[in-house]
Amino acid sequence: MTGAAVLCAEAAVRGGAGLVTLGVPACIHPWIASRALCWMTLPLPDTPEGTVSAEAAGPVLRFLARCEAFAVGPGLGLDPGTGAFVREVVEKAPVPAVVDADGLNHLAGHLDVLRRAAAPRVLTPHPGEFARLWGVSRREVEGERKGAAKALAEKTGAVVLLKGRHTVVCDGRRVFVNDTGNPGMASGGTGDVLTGLIAALLAQGLEPMAAAALGARVHGRAGDLAAARTGEVSCCAADVLEALGAAFLEVGEAHGG
Repeated sequence: MTGAAVLCAEAAVRGGAGLVTLGVPACIHPWIASRALCWMTLPLPDTPEGTVSAEAAGPVLRFLARCEAFAVGPGLGLDPGTGAFVREVVEKAPVPAVVDADGLNHLAGHLDVLRRAAAPRVLTPHPGEFARLWGVSRREVEGERKGAAKALAEKTGAVVLLKGRHTVVCDGRRVFVNDTGNPGMASGGTGDVLTGLIAALLAQGLEPMAAAALGARVHGRAGDLAAARTGEVSCCAADVLEALGAAFLEVGEAHGG
């Protein structure tokens, strides 16, 4: 899912990251590189199916040693080799990270990886991903959103951002419930924008709880601004991405710049 990766990278740029590099399977690198006007690319060892392979963990870990933060998950796919890559990088990378989408799916049944992680991790599941990760039904997750987020945060040591109406952010002690956003954001790609945005905030030195809470607020406000322009029905991830700058300005003004 190349669009997911591109949206994530572009959101990281819009979120204030000074330098952004998008690592992708070598087989799709030429196409991705042709889109990279404001960010760089890193071709990675790939599987016969065209996904990131387990052999990519080494070069990615070496690259991350000179980075401030990273995100993993958007567009990755479910190949077993990709899963091995995700688990090694999530456990061993020495910088803060956001784990989303298929990154989360590859951690289902492997929550011990998060407990052993070398640096803070922010998990950004929607209710379905949360249910797979925690091994419960989606109905159970939706029935007690704050409690579910708190339980997963306590179990993993990560900050958990449970997406949906009134996004919940929890680090096991503190809880933030976001009041921005609208139903028009329930479309493919908006979560990838949030992932890149939070990674950018981590890269600028915000502690994980603050990065996740601010990311949720700015992302939701960008969605509100986008929907005001296009209508909720027509609002898409690209509209949310384009509205991030205006949302940052509004949130900054509301908190004294």
